[in-house]
Amino acid sequence: MSEILKNKIYFASDCHLGVPDAQSSRVREKKFIEWLDIVKVDAKEIYLLGDIFDFWFEYKRVVPKGYVRLLGKIAELSDSGISIHYFTGNHDMWVFHYFADEMNCIIHHKPIAINMNGKSFFIGHGDGLGPKDHGYKFIKKVFASKLCQWMFARLHPNFALWLGIYLSRRSRIANGKTDEVFLGVEKERLVQFVTAHEKNQHFDYYIFGHRHLPIDMKIGEAHYFNLGEWVKYNSYAVWDNEKVELKYF
Repeated sequence: MSEILKNKIYFASDCHLGVPDAQSSRVREKKFIEWLDIVKVDAKEIYLLGDIFDFWFEYKRVVPKGYVRLLGKIAELSDSGISIHYFTGNHDMWVFHYFADEMNCIIHHKPIAINMNGKSFFIGHGDGLGPKDHGYKFIKKVFASKLCQWMFARLHPNFALWLGIYLSRRSRIANGKTDEVFLGVEKERLVQFVTAHEKNQHFDYYIFGHRHLPIDMKIGEAHYFNLGEWVKYNSYAVWDNEKVELKYF
């Protein structure tokens, strides 16, 4: 029996584990792990594009309670030789060294540009890209500052993690707002970002999360994919060395 060629690249994002409650989050976590167990058969790399957790902050000697099934699975896949890329999102921007040290993940705090088999990719979570949204962009800079992270780390974990989870419950998914609708090219910030970016530098594929809406869209000569989320859609993308496809689990 011939060995299965491990040459595919998988992309997923926005599981928002932890909300709206522990029970539903556990179901979602197990479903995501089931998907990982399936794709590991032919996966060369897996890109997790942020907001896997609805809130995350790791101290030097403390990590958030829970999610042991997923963390163990990521470690297992990494140990088996699959490269795991973890992009921080707006809900888990405080991922620091634990994923790299303990699970050998490659951490990305900003979008990256890479080439695969002759095709160019621009990959990131997607938050803060595109026009306007100045309030969020300012807050993101504050949260990304070393001073803000140092001050938050001074809080006791019991209080700090409770506070973070409390504030994260204002997210769209935590409040059941998963029925996103396409706003049109004039209002979709990531569509506007791709359109503007293409005027200066071309990429064959743009792959983002954040939007919570699965999108497969041609913009000029570029192809824009949004990965959706894992509350309603269970959507992801796969690159098979020839093309990217948006799929559902």
